[in-house]
Amino acid sequence: MLKRKVLPVVLVVLFAAIFWAFQSQGGSGTSLTTQQKILTTLGTIIEQNHYKPKPINDNFSEQIFTKFLAAVDPDKNVFLLSDVNSLKKYQNSIDDEIHGAPIQFVPAVDTIYTRRMQEVMSMYKKLLAKPFDFSVEEEITVDGTKLNYPATEEQRNDMWRKKLKFLTLERYTDLIDQRDKLKARKDTIVKTDAALEQEAREKVGKMMDKNFERLKLKFNDDDRFNLFINTITSYMDPHSDYFPPVEKRSFDEQMSGKFYGIGASLKEEDGNIKVASLLTGSPAWKSGQIQVGDIVTKVGQGKEEPVELTGLAVEDAVKIIRGNKGTEVRLSLRKQDGTIKVVSIIRDEIVQDEVYVRSAIINGKEKIGYIYLPDFYADYEKPDGHRCAQDVAKELQKLEAEGVDGVVMDLRNNGGGYLPEVVEMVGLFIPDGPIVQVKDREGRPTVLRDNDKSVLYTGPLTVMVNEFSASASEIFAAAIQDYGRGVIIGSSSSYGKGTVQRSIPFGRPLDLFTGRTEYGAIKLTLQKFYRINGGSTQLKGVTPDVVLPDEYEYLKFREKDNDNAMPWDEIAKTDYTKWPASYNISLIKAKSEQRVKNNAKFNLINNNALWLSKQNDKTYSLNLDKYKEEQKAIRTTVKQNDSLAKLTVELPVVGLKADAAKYNNVDKDKGERYKNWLKNLKSDIYINEAANVIEDMSAKQTNVAKH
Repeated sequence: MLKRKVLPVVLVVLFAAIFWAFQSQGGSGTSLTTQQKILTTLGTIIEQNHYKPKPINDNFSEQIFTKFLAAVDPDKNVFLLSDVNSLKKYQNSIDDEIHGAPIQFVPAVDTIYTRRMQEVMSMYKKLLAKPFDFSVEEEITVDGTKLNYPATEEQRNDMWRKKLKFLTLERYTDLIDQRDKLKARKDTIVKTDAALEQEAREKVGKMMDKNFERLKLKFNDDDRFNLFINTITSYMDPHSDYFPPVEKRSFDEQMSGKFYGIGASLKEEDGNIKVASLLTGSPAWKSGQIQVGDIVTKVGQGKEEPVELTGLAVEDAVKIIRGNKGTEVRLSLRKQDGTIKVVSIIRDEIVQDEVYVRSAIINGKEKIGYIYLPDFYADYEKPDGHRCAQDVAKELQKLEAEGVDGVVMDLRNNGGGYLPEVVEMVGLFIPDGPIVQVKDREGRPTVLRDNDKSVLYTGPLTVMVNEFSASASEIFAAAIQDYGRGVIIGSSSSYGKGTVQRSIPFGRPLDLFTGRTEYGAIKLTLQKFYRINGGSTQLKGVTPDVVLPDEYEYLKFREKDNDNAMPWDEIAKTDYTKWPASYNISLIKAKSEQRVKNNAKFNLINNNALWLSKQNDKTYSLNLDKYKEEQKAIRTTVKQNDSLAKLTVELPVVGLKADAAKYNNVDKDKGERYKNWLKNLKSDIYINEAANVIEDMSAKQTNVAKH
C-alpha cells in the first residue's frame, strides 16, 4: 500500500459535503440508516475518484451478489440452493442500493444466514457423536469455488459429514503417528485405534465449538455489512478496502510500527487467552499486577461494560485491548491460583522496534553488510518518528564504520508502504534523478525525483526479492535495476502491485491525534505507478537479474492470479543517467546460473515446488490408508524443502558492534529474539547466493561517499 498524508482538496471538500448529512441526521452506531449513508457515500467516492472504476450497473450488481454470498458462505455448506434462488430478486438491485435505494439485500442475507447457522450448529454435534468409518472409499473437495449449493438439507448434512470426517481424519492420522513414535518407550500406554478416533473427534468438536462461538460473538450483522462493503471495493481492484474503525487503527499500527496499548503479548491456550510475555518498561510491566500465564477473561473500556473474550481469537482480543493513548482499559484476569483480579491500566505508546530495519555482517571472503527491511514504514505523526529511509541511512553508516565491501538489501516478503520513503531510500544509492512515475485517472503522469545529488553508498549492491515483495519494494527494486545500480536477485518475479492507494476517513474524528473517525476509512486506488523506463510493475512485477528457484514459485499468490487485478501497460520513459557500473551484468548472471545449476539443493527446491503446487489443488481421499499415503508424501516433501533452504555449512554472520548494547539490555526476551534472528540468517541459502553475487561484483573501492 502506498499512501500520502495529504488528500487532494477536492476529496476533502467532497467528504465535508457528504458527511454534513451524516452529522445533521444524528444517530449513533451502525443502524440501517447509517449503513445506507456509508454505502451511498462510498459509491460516490468510488465513481468519482477510483483510478478506473467499473460501471456500477446491473452487471456489477450480479457480480457483487455472487461474490458476497461466496464470502459469507465460502464452503457453500450453510445456504441451500433455495435460499440463493430466493435472494436472486436482489441481484439486479444492488447497484440501485449503492445509488441511494433502500438497503434490502444484506438484511435479507442476514435473516437467512442466522437461521441456517442455527441449523448447522445443532447438526455438527450429532455428526460428531458417532465414530467415522475411514475404510469407506469416498472423497471430499475442499475448494468452495468448485462446489454447488446443496439442493436439500440432506445434501447439506452430507457435506458437513464429509467436512467433519476430513477434519477428524487429519487429527486421527496425527495421533496415530504420535502413538507409533511412543511405542518403543517403556511404560507407555498404547491407545487403541478406537480411542484415538474418539480423541480426534473430540478435538474437532472443541474446535467447532470455538469457531461457532466466535461466529456468534464476532460475525454479526455489522461484520456482514462490512464484508459487503469490502466485496464492492475489492471488485473494483484487489487493493481497495473498507476499514471499520478498529480495523483502521490496526492498519495504521502496522504501517507506523507503533501502537497504544499495555505492552503484553497474548497467546491462545486450551481455549483461553493467556498473557505470553510482558514488555519491559511497558504499562503492564510497570503495574506489577500482571504475570505471564494470567488468563484474560474480560476487557473493559474505561467505565463501559466489559467484553467477554470467550470464543474470540487472539487477534480479536488484541484489537479490543489496544486503543488511544492515555485511555483506560480494564482487564479481568484469572490468576494461576484461580482468583479473579481486575486491573486498570492507562494505555501508552508501545514501539514495535523489531518491525524496523536491522543489520548484520557476513564475514566471508569479503565483509558484506546485510540489511533487512520488513516494510516501508513511516510515522509522520511525530517529528522524530521512525522513517525507514532515515533508518536505512543509519544502518549504512554503521556498516561503513565496520568497513564492509558490499551490501545485501533484503526485501523478501516486504509488502510495501509509503511512497516518499521509497524515493528517499533510492536516493541513498544514486545521485539525483527520477525514481518513479505516477499517473492519475486523468492520465496525467508525474515524475517523483530524488533531488539530493549526494550518494551515501556507492559500493556493490544486491537487492533480494520474492513473490511477496510488493508495491514500494517493487519500486525500489525497479529503480535500482533501471539505473543499473545493483543486481536484483530472487524468484521469477515479484508480486506485481503497481497501484497507489490513499486512506480516506469517514465521519467525525475520534481523537485529535490519529485522524481516525467513527466510521473508519476507505483505502482507494487513485493512481498507478510506472518505472522510469516506462513499464508498469502492475501484474508483471519486477523480473530479477538473477533468478533463483523458490518453494512458492508455482503457487497462485501474485497479483496476476487475481481476477480483479488491473492490467499492465506502459507510458513514455523518463530521461535518466545510468550508474557507471564496474561489473558486467551478463557475467554476473552466468556465474550465478552455473552455481545454481550445480547446486543439488536448488534443483530439488524447484522440483518439489512444482510437485507441491499440483497437490494444492485436488480432491482428498477420506480413506485412511490412501490419505496417510498422500499426506506422507506431502509431509516428506515439505520437510525436505525446509532442510533444502538451509545451508550445510553456516555463514559467518555476526551482529554489528554498534548494536551490542541495544540487544544486551534488561529485556532478556528481546535479546534472545535478536540472537535467533542472527542464527536464522546463518543458514539461509538465498542470502548465501546474494553474498556470492556481491563477491562477483566486488572491486575494491570507496563504498561510502560524504555528503
